[in-house]
Amino acid sequence: MGNFLAGKVIAVTGAGRGIGRAVALAAAREGARVVVNDYGVATDGTAPSSEVAEAVVKEIEAAGGEAVAVADDISTMAGGQRVVDTAVGAYGRLDGVVCVAGILRERMLFNMTEEEWDPVIATHLKGTFTVFRAAAAVMRRQRSGTLIGFTSGNHQGSVSQANYSAAKGGIISLVRSAALGLHKYGVTANAVAPVARTRMSANVPMELAGMGSAEDVAALVVYLLSDRAAEEGITGQVYSVAGAKIAVWAQPCELRSAYASGGWTPETIAEFLPKAVGVDPMPMLSQLSAMEEAARSGARPNAR
Repeated sequence: MGNFLAGKVIAVTGAGRGIGRAVALAAAREGARVVVNDYGVATDGTAPSSEVAEAVVKEIEAAGGEAVAVADDISTMAGGQRVVDTAVGAYGRLDGVVCVAGILRERMLFNMTEEEWDPVIATHLKGTFTVFRAAAAVMRRQRSGTLIGFTSGNHQGSVSQANYSAAKGGIISLVRSAALGLHKYGVTANAVAPVARTRMSANVPMELAGMGSAEDVAALVVYLLSDRAAEEGITGQVYSVAGAKIAVWAQPCELRSAYASGGWTPETIAEFLPKAVGVDPMPMLSQLSAMEEAARSGARPNAR
């Protein structure tokens, strides 16, 4: 057992499998008491079971740590609140939440149904909100704490996961809003975009560059939960971790602008926009042909 998170209480959603499980186990190894949340569903959000959360609690306890299971659905306000209430009820405080829970329902945008859109947005984006909201109230009173959301490189866009991409982009904006709104209370908020082998990444139609493990991601999360990260003032950031590589994403900013003294018309925009303002190239577009070829051949091209 380490002491990077000694004395802290950490709640992790989606902690029954994959990256969430690795985060829960790593936090416990570093001295945290852990609330293990997992609704126990399949990758598409069906067939819930409480067994996976309870199994991780047993792993933590067998290694000498302390943990408690919560099998609630965090896409509901009551479920998110219960995760936080369990932490406070069991351990008297809450120092960090890590929202990993997510599902996939892939479909091309023109074929996507409401039943494929709503649950993905609810689990990823609303599920992060419900836990952040409940945790923020506790952390504001404590004047300390850390919120960590999980995003993806797919927030740039996706051919067949518009629902997932929209949710992951929303999580980045939610994290930045939390960082701004809670800064004066001593609370930090950051996002992690993992590239790791999990059941959710198994069907990605390309080889993700620098594919790492869930344990690589967990190490970064443990650091972001620690006092050392808070002392460095790390907040409002998006970090990706892919095996041996850790990177920080740029903050949104304007690249170029143009001004019209007499106001804009379609004609003046047609004249100025392509030349003076231009475009910001979309990296994902350059990968489309390789992805289409992979779909035809069954190969998995590299993505960077």
